[in-house]
Amino acid sequence: MAKILIVDDANFIQITLETILQAANHQVVGKASNGEEAIQLYKQTKPDIVTLDITMPEMDGIETIKEIMKIDPDANVIMCSAMGQQKIVVKAIELGAKDFIVKPFDESIVLETVDRVLNRIE
Repeated sequence: MAKILIVDDANFIQITLETILQAANHQVVGKASNGEEAIQLYKQTKPDIVTLDITMPEMDGIETIKEIMKIDPDANVIMCSAMGQQKIVVKAIELGAKDFIVKPFDESIVLETVDRVLNRIE
C-alpha cells in the first residue's frame, strides 16, 4: 500500500484517481488543486507517490515538480497529461518525474504505473 498525493485542478479527475487508487488498497493522503497546495501537502504528508497534473492555475506541473524535487530529490512523481503534451512530459521526466499517465485514465494503466514506480522504491 502506498501513500499517494493527488494533484489536479479538476475535481472529477481527483475523484476518479482516488477511486482507482483506493480500490487497489492505496491510501490517498491528500488532494491539491494547484502547485502551491501540492507543495504544502507534500511537506505535511510525505507521500510515497505524487500524481501531478501538468496544466494547473497559479503554479503548473513543471514549476511544481521543480519545487518538490528541491524539498525531496528522491520524490516519486507521476505526471498526468492530456494527449499532445509529450514535450512537457519529457521536460518533467528530465526534472525527475518517474513516469506518466495519459488522460482519460485507464484504470489498469494507472495501477500498472503506480506499481512500476513502487517497485523502484522497494
